Amino acid sequence: MSRLVEEFKNKIKPKLMEIFKYKNIHQIPKITKIVLNMGIGEAKDDSKILDKAQEELTLISGQKAIKTKAKKAISNFKIREDMSIGVSVTLRNKIMYEFLDRLINIAIPRIRDFRGLNSKSFDGNGNFTLGIKEQIIFPEINYDKIDKIRGLDITICTNANTDSEALELLKNFNMPFPSVELNR
Repeated sequence: MSRLVEEFKNKIKPKLMEIFKYKNIHQIPKITKIVLNMGIGEAKDDSKILDKAQEELTLISGQKAIKTKAKKAISNFKIREDMSIGVSVTLRNKIMYEFLDRLINIAIPRIRDFRGLNSKSFDGNGNFTLGIKEQIIFPEINYDKIDKIRGLDITICTNANTDSEALELLKNFNMPFPSVELNR
């Protein structure tokens, strides 16, 4: 079993039960899935770029990434319906917790000029989205073999009812949220 699963069961669940005064253990929020998404605008011209991005996202996540297609045609961007323009992967269960462990303990500390995650990046339903500008922060990516620096979005989906519950859940997983938000 993953280290974070053990920590969630033994430490985080009782702590959340005490903080929010839940009556039932099933009310405690938990992480349901993590979605990694990489939008590749240049892929409309060259499909090899999309294959390279798919290969990199597969290395990062530990699970095969799929190509995503455009839902609608957008003439200003020269995109037709059903044209492949991105790659995505959804992680659940064991692989999800292993990825979250690597993200928190290895990848996030490697971000340049990092001052903590923005606690306002919740969507109102308890889901947190993190944008990463460089895929090279992940140790699985060989710096010599990348053709271009690409960014990706990581969405952590929870079954929390409010953003404050989800924030407390992620803080207990040691996500680096600053204690006081900086006003800039």
